[in-house]
Amino acid sequence: MSSSRVEVETQHASRYLQQLSKHWAHKFETEFTPLSSKIALPLGEARLSANDTELVIELTAHKSEDLTVLQDVVQRHIERFAFKESLAFVWRPLA
Repeated sequence: MSSSRVEVETQHASRYLQQLSKHWAHKFETEFTPLSSKIALPLGEARLSANDTELVIELTAHKSEDLTVLQDVVQRHIERFAFKESLAFVWRPLA
């Protein structure tokens, strides 16, 4: 397993967290509130948390080689929801 984390500055963190969770809830096991989310994806797990200034995303891939793909899938979905703003994603590995 491999894990990574990103903190994305945005005033709309809760909105994006909820949009992503609702979007995937019909296909994957998903638990969420306006401030936190856990999504079981085929490649691994996504955990999101939101506050007034940032969206924090932690990913854990079942296989190390899938982490980059998992990051890309989650990032592209968030960027689609955030089409009115430009978000910066700098993924960092978790030990």
